Amino acid sequence: MGKSGELTYLRDLDEKGKVRLANKPFSVDYQGRHLCDIGMMRNLLPDPPARLLDLGCGTGWTSCFFAMMGYEVVGQDIAPDMIKAATANKQRFHADSASFIVSDYESLDFRDEFDAACFYDSLHHAEDERLALAAVFRALKPGGVLVTHEPGKGHAAAEISIQAVERYGVTEKDMPAWYIIRLASEIGFSSVQHFPFANEVVQSMGRQKTRPLATGRGWLGKVQRGVGDAWRRMRMKRRIGRLIDNSIEAGGITLLIK
Repeated sequence: MGKSGELTYLRDLDEKGKVRLANKPFSVDYQGRHLCDIGMMRNLLPDPPARLLDLGCGTGWTSCFFAMMGYEVVGQDIAPDMIKAATANKQRFHADSASFIVSDYESLDFRDEFDAACFYDSLHHAEDERLALAAVFRALKPGGVLVTHEPGKGHAAAEISIQAVERYGVTEKDMPAWYIIRLASEIGFSSVQHFPFANEVVQSMGRQKTRPLATGRGWLGKVQRGVGDAWRRMRMKRRIGRLIDNSIEAGGITLLIK
């Protein structure tokens, strides 16, 4: 069903789902993740003012946030009722530099118009992700950047994804970074960087066991504190290194440059 499911998704949601969607990014289930990750994506984009294409924007909260940061944003979605909701959010957030279009991101006709583009949890809904990435490549100016925020291995088999496919007829795919990078390279993107989700980095650091600070005085205290600091830095580097390695399969944030 795919695209037809995307067209009717908002209409078919139950009231709880509609409230959660309307309140993004402040809905309680994912607000920490959304706010961490949108901040990280901002730091990977060129500074405003720049022209930004927000693909599969849904209710437009990402477009509005980027507009409030100073970008000239064009938010795109295939579903007219999503764009209607996005336009309402523009007024709610006073995001004057955001505009919205109804279109299919697999067949955009922009050419060399945007400094940057992003997929925030939307590329994995594509019927043909290669066509979507190629359309964005054409839309970007030379040197323009694309930032993707996508789930990785196991997403399609997750219970919530299976239920979404069954109930709403939408497309749910695994979209690991290595696959995005491979397609982007074949299309013509020139360079890439990949990062774990910012939210997962924060959670990982928060799971570390706390240890009492060394309280010795004089040179002994300095040595104890120095050893403790070095140990904590080493542990943090190892932990973040594992996150980066795992996120190539498990999902994360990818920066691609045309």
